[in-house]
Order: sequence, then structure tokens, then C-alpha cells
Amino acid sequence: MQGKLIVITGIDGSGKTVQSKLLYERLMKEGYPAVITDFPQYGKTFFADMVTKYLTGEFGSADSVSPYLASLLYAGDRWECKEQINTWLREDKIIISNRYVCDNMAHQGGKISNSPEKDKFFQWLDKLEHGIFAVPRSNLNILLYVPAEIAYQLIEKKEQRAYLAGEKKDIHEEDINHLRYAQQTFLEIAKGKRDWITIDCTENGKMLSEQAIADKVWCTVKSIL
Repeated sequence: MQGKLIVITGIDGSGKTVQSKLLYERLMKEGYPAVITDFPQYGKTFFADMVTKYLTGEFGSADSVSPYLASLLYAGDRWECKEQINTWLREDKIIISNRYVCDNMAHQGGKISNSPEKDKFFQWLDKLEHGIFAVPRSNLNILLYVPAEIAYQLIEKKEQRAYLAGEKKDIHEEDINHLRYAQQTFLEIAKGKRDWITIDCTENGKMLSEQAIADKVWCTVKSIL
């Protein structure tokens, strides 16, 4: 079996961390050689430290920072981890990544309202991440769809995270409009693509249970193993 790179993605508050962990545990239980990682690699890379500065507002609000400049920080973080990812793939590991290149596209591309300019940004970012930095392309991207209004409420329930240094939310999480624009961009990216699956994590305006979502994720992942 060849190595696979499976990305769990979605806006903040959509449950990526939980579902990444549950998928990893299910793969291990089923006997697959799985590993799990997440981006940014807070506290582990030079560029992740710069992402922390961005997310805590040291460079200004999310909208005031150019999507080109902000995306360089996230891409650099993946570049620093590229050799580890390639090693896992050569070892035929199933890699579960909590966030990846697509998150850069959605969160930074969501800042651009003009469609031609957004497409231009996507082309530039693809060249940067996969061409210049040469990070591997993902085999499957699983978008956890949660309406921004529900995700915004769920962010309030998150445990304290070290990179925020005492703050409850980062500059993406505190801005519901940013979440809405990122959500719309995720849906635009995923539409009609064979390597994307969108999973609706709600029913009748309420979140499904973690296990119900995990079952949906597993059914999707099984198809490429």
C-alpha cells in the first residue's frame, strides 16, 4: 500500500482536532500504519512562531495583513516539515493532517472579494507551496462543514491554547465575518473536485455527535485505502 496524505479541514470551531484524532485512532485499530500531524507546528518551527505573532495581532488585524504575506508564513511552516512528510510517505504511512495547504487558500483567499484576483492568488499560492517549497500534494481533503454561526459559538468552548498566551481567541476566530468568508472559499475550492469530500456536521441546526461525524469520515477514508 502506498502512503497517503489525508487532510481534515474546515473553519475554526468545526471539530478538526477531534476528528483528526478519532480518524488516527480508527486507522491504528484497523491495523493501518498511521501518523498524525497538524499545522501550524506551534513552538516547533521558525515560521510557526511568526504565525503565532500574526494570529495574536502583532502585525495588525486579519484583514489588514496582506493574504500574500500571511500565507508565506503558513507555507514556510509546512516547508520546514516537508522532509518529515516525505519520509512518512516513503514509509507508506497514512498521514492524517489537521489543516494543510487548503487552509491557507481558504483563510487568506477569503480576504479577496474579487474573483479574478482570488484565482490569481490561488495560482500564486499553488506555485509557492507545491512548486517552490515542493510540499507534497494531499490525496484527500475532508471538509467538515459547520455553519459559521455555530462554529463561532463552539470556539467559546475551546480549551486554553498555549500559542494564545492567555487570550481566548485568535484574530481569525474572533471575527465571524472572517469565518464566513473562509467558509465560502472552502466550499468554492471543494466544489466539483474528486479529491475533496464535504461532510455536513450538522442536522436541523445542531451539531451531530462526534462519533456520528467520525463514522462519516471513516466511510470516506475507506474508499482510498
